[in-house]
Amino acid sequence: MPTLYYKDAQKLGQKEFRACTAKGLSPYLPVLDDLVPAERMFQGMDLGVVQVPMEFLVGTRSRQRTEAFARNFMPLLPEESEFAKKWQNLCQSHLEKGIRDPIKAYEYMNRFYVEEGNKRVSVLKFFGADTVYAQVTRILPERNGQKDVELYYEFLEFYRLSKVNFIEFSKLGSFSQLQRLLGKGPEEPWTDEDRSGFSTAYYYFRQAYEANGGKRLSSTVGDAMLAYIKIYGYPSLRSRSAAEIKKAVARVWEDITLQQEETPIDVKLIPEEETGGGLLSKVFKSKTEVRKAAFIHDKNQDTSGWTFGHELGRQHVQRVFQGELETTAYFNALDGDPLQVIERAIADGNTTIFTTSPRLLPASLRAAVDHPECVILNCSLNKSHRYIRTYYARMYEVKFIIGAIAGSLAGSNPVGYICDYPIFGQMAGINAFALGVQLVNPRVKVYLEWSAVDGVAAAAKRLTDRGIRLISSQDLAKREDGRHSSFGLSLINEDGQVPLAMPVWQWGVYYESMLRRIQSKSFQLEYEESSKALNYYWGMSAGVVDLRCSDRVPDGSKKLASLLREGICAGLYGPFQGPLYAQGGRLMAKKGQSLSLEQIINMDWLVENIEGSIPVYEELNDTGKATVGIVGIDLFTEERQSSKEPMAQAKEQTTPPSKAGGQK
Repeated sequence: MPTLYYKDAQKLGQKEFRACTAKGLSPYLPVLDDLVPAERMFQGMDLGVVQVPMEFLVGTRSRQRTEAFARNFMPLLPEESEFAKKWQNLCQSHLEKGIRDPIKAYEYMNRFYVEEGNKRVSVLKFFGADTVYAQVTRILPERNGQKDVELYYEFLEFYRLSKVNFIEFSKLGSFSQLQRLLGKGPEEPWTDEDRSGFSTAYYYFRQAYEANGGKRLSSTVGDAMLAYIKIYGYPSLRSRSAAEIKKAVARVWEDITLQQEETPIDVKLIPEEETGGGLLSKVFKSKTEVRKAAFIHDKNQDTSGWTFGHELGRQHVQRVFQGELETTAYFNALDGDPLQVIERAIADGNTTIFTTSPRLLPASLRAAVDHPECVILNCSLNKSHRYIRTYYARMYEVKFIIGAIAGSLAGSNPVGYICDYPIFGQMAGINAFALGVQLVNPRVKVYLEWSAVDGVAAAAKRLTDRGIRLISSQDLAKREDGRHSSFGLSLINEDGQVPLAMPVWQWGVYYESMLRRIQSKSFQLEYEESSKALNYYWGMSAGVVDLRCSDRVPDGSKKLASLLREGICAGLYGPFQGPLYAQGGRLMAKKGQSLSLEQIINMDWLVENIEGSIPVYEELNDTGKATVGIVGIDLFTEERQSSKEPMAQAKEQTTPPSKAGGQK
C-alpha cells in the first residue's frame, strides 16, 4: 500500500513540476538561505512548539534535498531510491499510529521553511493534514516600509495577543479591525477558549467561502471573513450551521469579491450628469420614482446640531418634491437596536433610506443585504461596501478658507482648533485649516484639542488658558434652550464669544440631488457600470458646503475668502499642494505636486504648523470610541508601530484547529 501511495504522490509532484516549468517558475522548493541574509539567520527568535498550518509550509531551510521534492512537497525521486523507501516507511508509520514528533522549521514572513522533517511534511500534505507541530525559530525581516513587511509586523502584534497564525489579510489595518470586531480591546490577550472558538469559526467560514468559489479570488480568506463579520457580526459565525453560513456568504458575495480590489472605492466628487428623460423614461417613471423616503438619525434635533442640519435637509426635499415624495424622520435610533428602526422604516413603505450617522453604518449595511429592494445610503466616508453607498461633504475646502481668515486676523498670536473625532474627513479638515493659516501667516502655530477626549468645554479651556482667543470649534451649532453654542471660527474675549466665520452644510441640496438621480436612473447606472463601492464626496462646486462670514470680518479677509472660494470651485486651486510637510519635517508632497484624493481621505498625520497630536483609542469617550471603531483612521501609524519592540513573543502553542497532523 505505501508503494502505491508513493506512486500517487510522485505523480502529483511531476504534475506540479510541469506546471511550474510552464509558468517559468522554479519547480523545486524555495530555500530560506536564498531569501534571508546569513547575519539575520543568527538573530532568530525561539517560539517553542507551535501548530503550523500545512499550507504555510512552503520550503526548506537549506538546499540539501530541495530537489527531491516538487514545489508542492510531493516527491520526485525514483521508486527504487533510498529516499522513496524512507518515504514509504514513514507513510506506513503514519497510517498505523500517526506522525507525532514535531518537525523543526524557520518562520519568515509567516511562511515556514523546514530544517528537519521534510519527508514528514510530504507525507502529511499527501494525506491532507491541516496542520503539523513544529519547533519554530522566527526570523524577523528588516523594517523597510514596504506593504508586505508592514502587514507582517501588524500580524506580529496580532499574534502576540491571539497566538493565531492561520489567518492572513491583504490590507493594512485588518488585524486591528478583527481584534476590535471580536469585541476585544487593542491590547487584550485571547484566552484558550477564544482561540478554540475562532479556529472553529474560521474553518467553517473557509469551507463556505471555497464552496462559493473563493479559491478563484486573489484576496485572502481573512479578507472575506472580515467583510462577512462587518455585515453579520462575529456571533453569527459561532451560532450558524455550515449550511447557513454558506447561504449567508453567497448573499454578501459582492462585498467579498470587492476585497480583491487594490482600490475598492470609487469616489464621486461631483454630481454627474443625470440620465436623460425621454419617452421610455416617462413610460417607466412609475416604477423608478421614489415614493417614500426615510431619514434615520442617531440623536434628536433638539440637542444635536448634526441631526438638526439633516432634518432641515429632509424638510427641504419635502417641500421640493411636494406631492411626489413623502418623507419621515426617525430619531434616537441608537437608544435601542438601530437595525429594528431601519426595519420599521422599511415596513412603513420607505424604499429609500438615508442613515445620517457613521455609527448607523453597521445596521445600514445589514439591512441593505437583507433588503436589496431598498436603496440605503449612510452618511460616512471611505467605506468599501457594494450594498450601500456613502455620502459626505468635502468640508476641508471651506476649512481651508476659514483657516486663511484666521491667519489674516491672528497677527503674531496662535490659533486654536477643536475637533471631535479622528475619523475620515475630519483629519483633512484639520490640516486644511492649518494650511489656510500658514498660507497668509507662515509663522503662526495652530493648537489642536479634541472634544471627544473630555468634552468641548474642557478642550476650549485648555486653549484659552494658553491665551488663545481665536478658535475654530464645532462645525455645527447645538440647540440648547433655544440658543446656539459655539461653532465655526470665533473670537473669545472679555465680552464672550464673537462668531466670525462658519462652515455651512447644505444637506437639502445634497438630498435633492440624490433623490433626483434615483428618479432618473442615473443612480442605478452608476452601480451597474462600476464594480467598486460608491462613495459620494461632493464639495463647494456642487453647492453642498459653503462659507458664511459675519460683519465683523474685515473686507480684506472677505475678499481673500472669495478669491479662494472661486479658485476651489473652478478646480484651479486646492489646500494640499506641495511643498507640504508633516510634523517632524516629513515631506508629504514636493513642490509642484498635490496630494491624491486617496491620500487626502486617508490622512493619519498632522501638518508641521500644528501643535498637538492624534489621540489614541483609549483616550476617547464612549461616543468617540464607537465612532472611531467604525470610520476611524488607522490609529496605529507607521511611526507608532516602529517605536515598539520587535515583539516579546510568547511561546505558548496555538490552540489546535479541528484536524492536526498527528490525529490524521
